[in-house]
Amino acid sequence: MRELTVNKNDAGQRLDKFLSKKFKTMPKSLMYKYIRIKCIKLNSKKCKIDDVLKEGDVLTFYIKDEFFEAQAETFDFMKAPNKLEIIYEDENLLLIDKPQGLLVHPDKEYHFDSLIARVKHYLYEKGEYSPKEENSFSPATVNRIDRNTGGIVIAAKNHEALKALNLLMKERKIKKYYLCLCEGIFKKKEGLVESGLKKNESKNLVTKVKIGEKDSKESLTKYKVIDEKGSYSLVECELLTGRTHQIRVHMSSLKHPLAGDTKYGGKALKAHGNIGQALCSYKLKFTGTEGTCVEYLENKEFEVNNIWFAKNGQISI
Repeated sequence: MRELTVNKNDAGQRLDKFLSKKFKTMPKSLMYKYIRIKCIKLNSKKCKIDDVLKEGDVLTFYIKDEFFEAQAETFDFMKAPNKLEIIYEDENLLLIDKPQGLLVHPDKEYHFDSLIARVKHYLYEKGEYSPKEENSFSPATVNRIDRNTGGIVIAAKNHEALKALNLLMKERKIKKYYLCLCEGIFKKKEGLVESGLKKNESKNLVTKVKIGEKDSKESLTKYKVIDEKGSYSLVECELLTGRTHQIRVHMSSLKHPLAGDTKYGGKALKAHGNIGQALCSYKLKFTGTEGTCVEYLENKEFEVNNIWFAKNGQISI
């Protein structure tokens, strides 16, 4: 028999969600059986899969030791650098300027270095994150940008902040602005692009389609040209939805693909090492934060200044 006390970062979760995070090697069918036959109890009583955990609750386990032993941490995140370009930090969150070329989360081919691994390494060394003291929570990102897109990523340090920030993002109360360098000179200097977007998972390619088309997602992008130089336009885009490759596809659909974005019709920027699309998540504005643990951020704006293709609102290449 083993006991586990629910801490602050575990509170507010359904029991089954918590157990799935805590015991990654336990089959769900076995988990449900353990709950049904009272091998897992909540505060010494029979529990249900949809019970919501509260701080201080005690879970009692009459299960195989192997599921606990499987939790031995190797701390793979320590293999990643702890270097971060931090724009803002407080007790709840980090705003990080992600460099172009770095994954936000590891994929099947690239395991050890990613932005989230660097965040965990950084917080571990600061003493703000200890996997051994957490039952299910680990620092997590709230937004995600492509590997070859640079700019601001939000990382939550605790469960309460993660829950609040995810809700703000879902309700579009965190306004996201991007700068991109587009090919050509726009006739219409500002506008709104509305479409459906459909993704081909195997090719990692997104296509613009009619709104409402099967398997598509509605997408909206506001854009405004803020500078022109030669055959390039510097464009600010506000994401009203957050779809994969949204800006890249929408600008391409206007016949102004992003410079360097060869996937969607742009020409490679050979003079700049073919580093990918000229796109940066450069500004965030927080709204509607009242009543949350991050209400102090209401109407606060945060901006990246170090953008390789733009400086002070002007094209710099």
